Amino acid sequence: MAARTDMDDLGAAWRALLGSSEGEGWKTIPITSNGPCSLLAGRHFPGNKEALLVGFSDIRAIPGSHLPQGNGFEVACLTADPTGGDRLWVALARRTDGSPELFAMMAKDLLALLDKGAPSERGILRGFLSRVRAWQEFMDRHKEGLLSPDAELGLFGELVAIDHFIDAGIPEKHIIDAWQGPLDGLQDFSLGGGGIEVKSTLSARGFAATISSLEQLDDSLCQPLFLAAVRIRLDQTGLTLPAMSNAIRERLLDNVATLDLFEARLMQAGFLRAAAERYTRRFRHVSTAFLAVDNSFPRLTRAHVDPAIRRARYEVDLEVSGAPDIGLAHALEALGMI
Repeated sequence: MAARTDMDDLGAAWRALLGSSEGEGWKTIPITSNGPCSLLAGRHFPGNKEALLVGFSDIRAIPGSHLPQGNGFEVACLTADPTGGDRLWVALARRTDGSPELFAMMAKDLLALLDKGAPSERGILRGFLSRVRAWQEFMDRHKEGLLSPDAELGLFGELVAIDHFIDAGIPEKHIIDAWQGPLDGLQDFSLGGGGIEVKSTLSARGFAATISSLEQLDDSLCQPLFLAAVRIRLDQTGLTLPAMSNAIRERLLDNVATLDLFEARLMQAGFLRAAAERYTRRFRHVSTAFLAVDNSFPRLTRAHVDPAIRRARYEVDLEVSGAPDIGLAHALEALGMI
């Protein structure tokens, strides 16, 4: 077996294994790990697929139904220890039709997660599988690997809202648990039985908010309901999307579980840290208004359209809606969060 390598040399390890294609089975190179689990960079022959292998000493079996599968990769428990020992090994391997670049991003992200370690091997396994499932959702929804300009702006606005909530004293765990936007929730945040939908604009005049369905602003389904109108401008002294996500990340460092969930939500939203350099626009937060969505708010709901209308997507100009800014504190109080 070849010499050990660190996680930054994962690609080099895979390249080194290209010359080991004789015969069948696993060819591996150990990877340095700070946690209790063993890590291997590997290739399986004759398929010659790149893989990341995680070895456990106190876990003997994992039900196959617990192993996520996704576009471009597969997860499996090995029937034999490729090192000749008695560990249980879980292999994450690229499929033939999977993008080598995207799989490399995924493997390096998982290495960073595993390098942080956890109190137990079972905790490491749970975190590993949870992150793989987040990648599974990412690959199902964001095959291009980069957010559109509108989605980039929308995610920046949701991060601004998270920043507001942390400043208001809401526990970080509650905030990230409540963040449903990346999961295509009806509203971006589900808080205290109610919800807050976030809309963002770069326009200096007007505020055209796109409402995605008849249910999104229906307060009969979610009450109380608020809309956070985040006004942003392009500014070379502002923050890129990766910089804003890093700022939130710094605020979550004391809670490992919440930080891991935050990273998973970012991927579910379509943001990859490995693609950070491709996001060059800089945004500056101008203002955030919190509007109550009630009977006086202009919107379309199922109760107010003809039953023949099955679905609708429409725009509301929040600047001329007549809805007053009630402030974050009032909204959070109504939601029972403060």
